[in-house]
Amino acid sequence: MNLQAFDWNQQEELWEKWWNKTLGRPLFQIAAPAPADHVALPKKCRHRFFPMYDFSVPAAAIIADVVEDLSNDFPSYRDGRFPSSWFNFGPGLLSALIGGEGHCGDNTVWFYPGRFAGVEIGDISIQVDRNCAWFRRLEEFFLAAEQLHGVVHFGQTDIGGTMDVLSSLRPGEMLIYDLYDHPDEVKRLTWEIHHAWFEVFDYFNSLLPADNHGHSAWAGLLSRRSHYMLQCDFAYMISPDQFAEFILPELAASCRRIDRPFYHLDGKGQLPHLELLLSIPELAGVQWVPGDGAPDCSHWPEVYRKIAAADRLMQVFVHGDVSVIEKVLEQTNKPELMLFSGYIVPGQEERLEKIYRRFGIEA
Repeated sequence: MNLQAFDWNQQEELWEKWWNKTLGRPLFQIAAPAPADHVALPKKCRHRFFPMYDFSVPAAAIIADVVEDLSNDFPSYRDGRFPSSWFNFGPGLLSALIGGEGHCGDNTVWFYPGRFAGVEIGDISIQVDRNCAWFRRLEEFFLAAEQLHGVVHFGQTDIGGTMDVLSSLRPGEMLIYDLYDHPDEVKRLTWEIHHAWFEVFDYFNSLLPADNHGHSAWAGLLSRRSHYMLQCDFAYMISPDQFAEFILPELAASCRRIDRPFYHLDGKGQLPHLELLLSIPELAGVQWVPGDGAPDCSHWPEVYRKIAAADRLMQVFVHGDVSVIEKVLEQTNKPELMLFSGYIVPGQEERLEKIYRRFGIEA
């Protein structure tokens, strides 16, 4: 596909209507399968996680491979899909920017306590180290993206959830015990990480190319105004009362500092916190992920109805099965709040086209 020909003005307008709830229909980010005669070229980009490349490999060379891969993809940029990438340094990169350590696994990046290993919680203090290798490497990628002049959109890195970052520094059961044994220290560090989080967020947002066509994060929602997918996977392990005490105040403060904040609701263990989340007036929407081993997104009508009753936007993922879209649309009386992201497998194209025709989406 000729990426130069992509209509970014139309794409931005489409997303703005969805954010403002004036689109009047769901938004779709569904990758369609390539036709049988499509010849797929070998991928140039060898790693999903950029730290898996040796840090001596120029960021500009890696980004060039990313763009070439996007150019060679089957052109399924339809409705809300757009050519994009994001600087994937692993889930919760902030840990490595404040004294933790990042290590590449087989197919992810893990973060460990680093210099905080064995340190008492009262002796931990959080500051961003702008001279550390991970910060400088990420900076190199952002600066290299400027040279593409808006051909591809680049999203923010995965900074991590505030409490998830703290759990990287206090791993295993340590942070759970800290809630009981050192609650004031947990709250102090939560706010120190909060300030470090926004130092990183604001700085790297300032480095985004001027012609980047807006903002996004790992989840791929495009916004002309600032946006991020906030999260707290640690919340799966705590009660609503603990969520209200330790998570909600900082999360609400983050929502007030970001124009269009979303929340990554990951797994049924987080559902007890949904009402508290929806009590944050600035929260724009919720991404629902049922989690490993749970029924797919078509089996949670009560979740969609509760979020829709609060008039919040929603993102759900489609992993090959178009019936997820069909069923979820039946389960909500406000389809205009929905964003469907993912892909379908061969043989389901006509069912997807039927959905598109229903909402007047042209080929």
